[in-house]
Amino acid sequence: MRLATLLAATALATGSGAALAQVESEPAKTAAPAPTRGSDHLHDTRPGDIVVTADFVKELNLLAGTNVLTGANLVRDIRPQIGDTLAKLPGVSATSFSPGASRPVLRGFQGERIRVLTDGIGSIDVSNTSADHAVTIDPLTAERIEVLHGPAVLLFGSQAIGGAVNVLDRRIPRQVPDEFAHVDGLASYGSAADERSVGASADFPLGGGVVAHVDGSYRKSDDLRVGGFVLSPELRAEQRAIAAEEAEEGHAEEAAEATRLANLRGKLPDSATETTTVGGGIAIIRDRGSLGFSVGYYDSNYGVPSRPGAGHHHGEEEGEDEDGHDHGEESVSIGMKQFRFDARGELEVGGGFVDKLRVRIGAADYKHTEFEGDEVGTVFRNQGFEGRFEAVQADRGGWRGVTGAQYYSRDFSATGAEAFLPPNQTSQTGLFTLQEFDLGAFGLEAAARYEHTDVAASSVGVDRNYNAFSAAIGGSYELSPQVKAGINLSRAARAPSAEELFSNGPHVATQSFEVGDPNLRTERSWGGEIYLRAQRPTWSFSAAAFASWFDNYIYQAATGEEDDELPVFQYFQRDATYYGFEMQGSAKLFDMGRFSIQADGVADYVRATVDEAGPVPRIPPLRLLGGVEAQSDNIDGRVEVEWVDSQKRTADFENPTDGYTMVNASVAWRPWGRENPTSIILSANNIFDVEARRHASFTKDFVPLGGRDLRASLRVSF
Repeated sequence: MRLATLLAATALATGSGAALAQVESEPAKTAAPAPTRGSDHLHDTRPGDIVVTADFVKELNLLAGTNVLTGANLVRDIRPQIGDTLAKLPGVSATSFSPGASRPVLRGFQGERIRVLTDGIGSIDVSNTSADHAVTIDPLTAERIEVLHGPAVLLFGSQAIGGAVNVLDRRIPRQVPDEFAHVDGLASYGSAADERSVGASADFPLGGGVVAHVDGSYRKSDDLRVGGFVLSPELRAEQRAIAAEEAEEGHAEEAAEATRLANLRGKLPDSATETTTVGGGIAIIRDRGSLGFSVGYYDSNYGVPSRPGAGHHHGEEEGEDEDGHDHGEESVSIGMKQFRFDARGELEVGGGFVDKLRVRIGAADYKHTEFEGDEVGTVFRNQGFEGRFEAVQADRGGWRGVTGAQYYSRDFSATGAEAFLPPNQTSQTGLFTLQEFDLGAFGLEAAARYEHTDVAASSVGVDRNYNAFSAAIGGSYELSPQVKAGINLSRAARAPSAEELFSNGPHVATQSFEVGDPNLRTERSWGGEIYLRAQRPTWSFSAAAFASWFDNYIYQAATGEEDDELPVFQYFQRDATYYGFEMQGSAKLFDMGRFSIQADGVADYVRATVDEAGPVPRIPPLRLLGGVEAQSDNIDGRVEVEWVDSQKRTADFENPTDGYTMVNASVAWRPWGRENPTSIILSANNIFDVEARRHASFTKDFVPLGGRDLRASLRVSF
């Protein structure tokens, strides 16, 4: 009933005609035009194009760097989860909880400090609440993915304090195809998990500027094959000690099982996945604006690998008798479903001050069930709504900007024996503005956001409300054509989430006992960033150094205690400091026949410390990635090496992580040249089958990355 009310409100709001439209913009200083009729292969974009939800930001100075994954690079790097798909971009790691759940980590931030958006609106799931919850976006249906850094992303909400990831699909069409129908398809196979996937979409012009869209995808994978031992050295030593103890006590079966776990390699148990998506949309596109709607369905089932020794009991029974309920012996899996409705529109008003009005709305009904074997453990439900309204200013002598409002609501419940979070409701209202001034070689930008948040859990008698104000200012100077240096300063604030406030119970999927704090205060931070960016015909380079100083920083850490035979992870609040850098560059080396030889590289590092507590948990270490690529009209070939340092700077009760070096290679063949995106891509990842773990992962001690993976992908467009 609540979702039906939200959908009715959505239809009423979009019927007013003012709407937000995301449109493509060239990497120049002029704004993007409104959606219009397309050209051949209208859904393919070139690597140099920049598309951002906030297309009113000319060159993203406040963002100090936007990375885009699209086209052949997206096809080559695509993985079942959005976090793993983006992990090669500068400043990006992944939570890698399991093959079925992996969220992006940006500059060391994850969870409630990273917003994952679809076409500028939140994914409206519960992936931000816990690392075991997948994002309800299948990269197979993505046209392009943007990673946005810096203070200007606060335009999308205070939960984007660490950055945002925006996934663009075409469910609400932006252009009218010239042909009878435009079809795109992608099929791939990966050997490491026997992964089979296929996705396709089609756009049909119906006349009068009306365009219909349909899409769907299916992906299935078996247990992942890993490149070494499943358990980390610390857990292997723990299991060997258990084996010795059990053998000494005469428990031969228990000793054999612990020895088996210590020596386990090859397949990662309980890591299979299966995902299905289907969606459709319709839009009317005219010279002065557009209005469109879409519906989508997401269905995913995936295993949750278990930590050895994480089993626990609940109920009145003690020990492992006939009536005991031992979770350690049950496989855990998650079944997830989401129904979603979206609307987007834009109207050019042609006024003297306001040029365009935009609205973007999304509503979703989400449910996921955590199974213990075949038994239902806990059921999570979430009904959410999010809407944005923006008034875009006309360019007045180099001054332009946008002012708008945003509303978000969430009604969450968890039922079952291990509902670690009480039913709760969250509502958030935000007002924002971004202003840009072009002063020739100098550029100035300023942004501000006010946000009011209510978080209530009536069953425990707690109702908290927060007022947060964030602001940012940035300046840049063009040292020479296409070479720019700049500095950004920000003051940001974030209200605690319901999970941080109200958690109190066992969570079977994360195999932990989670404890919140209903007295948490608003988290605030000062941020600073300096950057240099250059884009020349034969080379490009960008570098940024950043730092954040937090007051009342909210974080989750192990306490060393156990409750219900599970390790306790509690939310704390102290001051903290983050700082780091990221760099990327590419250069044309030489021509060799019809091939152009290019080289590129990425480096990133972050260091984070909680005052009086030590290192922030799960911070990625130093990473270097370099590649050499031969490019031509029909064939590209690439070899790359990724080196990740060990992470020995750990929080209390956190194990260190060994470093690793991966070598990857790929070749792409385009039968009809670069003007047609149809291609076949063959790739080999982790060629030397090394054992690798991401320190940012909650489960890295028993969920390593995949081993040698041979992949084949076919992309068609006509």
